[in-house]
Amino acid sequence: MMRPWQLKGTRLLATAALGVILSGCVSAPWDNTPFYGNTQSRPTTLSTVPVPAGFYRVNPGDTLAGVATAYGHRPQDIATWNGLPVNAAVAPGQVLRVAPPMASGSVAAPPVAAAPSTPAAPAAPSAPAAPTAAAAPQQGVLQWPLRGPILKTFAAGRSNGIVIGGRPGDPVKAAATGRVVYAGSGIEAYGPLIIIKHDDSLITAYGQNSTLLVKEGDAVAQGQTISEVGVDSRGVASIQFEVRQNGQPVDPLAWLPKSGG
Repeated sequence: MMRPWQLKGTRLLATAALGVILSGCVSAPWDNTPFYGNTQSRPTTLSTVPVPAGFYRVNPGDTLAGVATAYGHRPQDIATWNGLPVNAAVAPGQVLRVAPPMASGSVAAPPVAAAPSTPAAPAAPSAPAAPTAAAAPQQGVLQWPLRGPILKTFAAGRSNGIVIGGRPGDPVKAAATGRVVYAGSGIEAYGPLIIIKHDDSLITAYGQNSTLLVKEGDAVAQGQTISEVGVDSRGVASIQFEVRQNGQPVDPLAWLPKSGG
């Protein structure tokens, strides 16, 4: 028979385990996608501490090759910068260097360490000239990806972007110059999706397309056609357009010209 203090300890462990399980069941599509560097909603305290520029904290499901592709590098480069074999497995919470070490000789981050306290976004891969994202939104920095009515607006904490109506097959344009870091249908909630990284802190995403006209690694110019409009689960022709600054969703309308879509 358990003593009272043993029973209490067992109950505490069970409660903690249940909390971890429930936390793991609640995750948005962005949380499991390495291209955003967004660790919001992670159950552990370490994951809420930002990593410095040039580093990335591994999320569940990430691979070394996938992280390398997301940042426009070769897997062997990421492996070398982190002192790992090129086929090494990576673990959630592990911190990887994703930008070349400085000439001064900075070293790779340890696989799991006390996270730095300086907030910053991961360094962007080499790409064509892109708009510089300031601390505050800059009206008109981005171009409308599609001409059409706004079917859904941004609401902090409830939606991550806006929905723009159109006609099936209408061209979808890149909102700014950058590099494609994802093009595929691996995130069910977004349908065929394109993600473009513009600079160290600014990313745009285009969901619910029908045909994708670019691939991962492609450099794109502002206004270039990257896809065609598809339909959502209700059969409505539209695209889901999202903007992330420093890994956080922001209102696209604050970045787009006021003239409308």
